Amino acid sequence: MTKGKPWTIDQETELRKLVEANTPIDLIATKLGKNPPAIFVKIHRLGLQTTTYKTTVSSIPMPKELPTAEDALRRLAGAMQMACTPGLSKVEVDRLHVVAILSKNYKEALADFIRYREIEAKLIDMEQKYDKLLEQTTKNHENKPDSNQMAET
Repeated sequence: MTKGKPWTIDQETELRKLVEANTPIDLIATKLGKNPPAIFVKIHRLGLQTTTYKTTVSSIPMPKELPTAEDALRRLAGAMQMACTPGLSKVEVDRLHVVAILSKNYKEALADFIRYREIEAKLIDMEQKYDKLLEQTTKNHENKPDSNQMAET
């Protein structure tokens, strides 16, 4: 049972052309007056071959350096500015929403990471001081005459 408006033959023909041209889903949806999930369902039902519409990523490339908090804030600011642009499609608004959430979460995770690094540095410093203190205590103990030896003399 269909939930939305039925597809016309012209819409199906247009969909085929757009898919063959590797047109992004949000543009197809806007052009045909349908929502992206309906586009995906119709593509599947028509048996069209798509390579550009994969929604899962098998691996995420790791950056060589962590972006700074300023980088995350710049992305967040850019997403905020773009979100104010009139006429954005729902897909684009959703994408900007994801960028904003990821930027915010990254900034918070980066702050935690920096705090952990500071704590780690303090622990390393304390361990070094403890090792020196232990070494001094051991030397002082070795240099002290044994009370049993003093009693024998």
